[in-house]
Amino acid sequence: MARHTGIRNLRQDQVDAITRSLHAGLTSRQVSEIQGVTIRCVQRMWKKYKDTGSVEVKKHPGAARTTSRIVDRNIVRLARNDPRLTAAEILREISTPEEPNPSLSTVQRRLREAGLFGRRPAKKPLISAKNRKARLDWAQAHKNWTVRQWRKVIWSDESKFLLFGTDGIKFVRRPVGTRYHPSYQLPTVKGGGGSVMVHGSFCGKGVGPLHRIEGKMDAKMYLNIMETVIWPFVLSTARRGFIFQQDNDPKHKSKLLTKWFRDNNVPLLTWPSSLPI
Repeated sequence: MARHTGIRNLRQDQVDAITRSLHAGLTSRQVSEIQGVTIRCVQRMWKKYKDTGSVEVKKHPGAARTTSRIVDRNIVRLARNDPRLTAAEILREISTPEEPNPSLSTVQRRLREAGLFGRRPAKKPLISAKNRKARLDWAQAHKNWTVRQWRKVIWSDESKFLLFGTDGIKFVRRPVGTRYHPSYQLPTVKGGGGSVMVHGSFCGKGVGPLHRIEGKMDAKMYLNIMETVIWPFVLSTARRGFIFQQDNDPKHKSKLLTKWFRDNNVPLLTWPSSLPI
């Protein structure tokens, strides 16, 4: 058994066990064998106990902090004022030729102590103040709509379906060193496996047919979809009182489609840019 050479190398519960054993009548040699400390250490501990009435293990103070409170505050302030600053950039900002400067790891540690951790930022559409106001106005105008009113909306849009896999970020939870194990791999194929673009619609009374889009859709193709796919669905399902929804894609707002909607008396749901639904 390894022999500790001093009280500072022991835990407080070990010190207490040694003094209890000596109180119980065990010899210094017996306690030394049981606790794995030198006889001399047991004897010094017992003498100190008899002289002072207790033996306490002093905690190691550890290394002194290399940064002052002012530097710590500056590190945190820079990170909060500009969350995109790296630890290396913050270090350059606070470094001065007059005083010793902290290391990069110290800056990173101070940021973690303040609860600031490096993370990938969430991505979202860039929305101008004008569009934010338009979205809020739209929400306020429709917040009291009833379920019956919403059921009359014909929702429509285009969507892409991948034939193989996903184009989103995928995660696996795996043991260290098993990156290339088949169980933790994400299979891929050349060319991405291909995809299919479709146009569809639905309302409170049912789901409309999917129309596969061949090639790049323009205003003429969209008009054809409206006349041959969506309009028959609207007439057979929604009938009177419906309102049609589409986003602000340029082909949806083209003169050709605007005229067609007007000629056929199709009411359109107002739709602000970048509406998140």
